[in-house]
Amino acid sequence: MKYLLTAVLIAFIGLSSPLAQAQQLNLEQSMAQLSDAKEQGLVGEKPDGYLGVVKSTETAEQIVKHINEARRQEYTRIANNNDIAVADVELLAGKRAIERTKSGHYVKIDGEWKQKP
Repeated sequence: MKYLLTAVLIAFIGLSSPLAQAQQLNLEQSMAQLSDAKEQGLVGEKPDGYLGVVKSTETAEQIVKHINEARRQEYTRIANNNDIAVADVELLAGKRAIERTKSGHYVKIDGEWKQKP
């Protein structure tokens, strides 16, 4: 019984450790980690003006979520101020982001992640 309890406790701690160590990022932290995430090939730019997850990690998912929410708000603000469609702002932003992406970083082209030459 003692060994069973110890085994269950070790298994529980092993399963809960990643959850306890998982850090919830905010927008500021996500923006600070974006460059490193791109360097590591975790996230990339998409033609729709938003980031995408190239290699799924909890941190990459959070970075993409927070920054995309901020981008969506900014695109909406720009569209409203200029009386144009949000989709037009998104496409222009996506085109510019892909053009400005550093060599070796990931961009989504024709539905596939590719490293920019």
